[in-house]
Amino acid sequence: MAKTINICVINGPNLNMLGMREPGIYGNVTLADIENKCRELAIQHKMGMDWFQSNSESVLIEQIHHCVGKADWIIINAAGLTHTSVALRDALSLFPGGVIEVHISNIHTREAFRHTSLISGIARGVIAGFGPSSYYMAVDAIPNLTSEA
Repeated sequence: MAKTINICVINGPNLNMLGMREPGIYGNVTLADIENKCRELAIQHKMGMDWFQSNSESVLIEQIHHCVGKADWIIINAAGLTHTSVALRDALSLFPGGVIEVHISNIHTREAFRHTSLISGIARGVIAGFGPSSYYMAVDAIPNLTSEA
């Protein structure tokens, strides 16, 4: 019997405000809507999934530490911390599983300070600019990426 793949989706600051935050950039979908669809996809792929959101950098780092030995993959939308947090990158780099960075918006078409991701260099891949589908693409990719390993 094949081992169940376990993923943890980690969401950073202000993502709890999706649906009301800058709908011209992020749309009207809530984080709960995205979570529900990701859970459906995980079930379809027979994967376990944890979901986490915090506005606190230190709490996000603790969650990454908690994933060590429990999760095979982390899907992370670090939001604004993507561009500023060396500590978050360091925590992700010690995670022995795969990391996929996701963004709802295309960070490369936005303000110049958003063009640099401190996480991309340690991520297996980056999916950005597809709205909530960025998350869904990441969940869908994991079974194929796991079989390639």
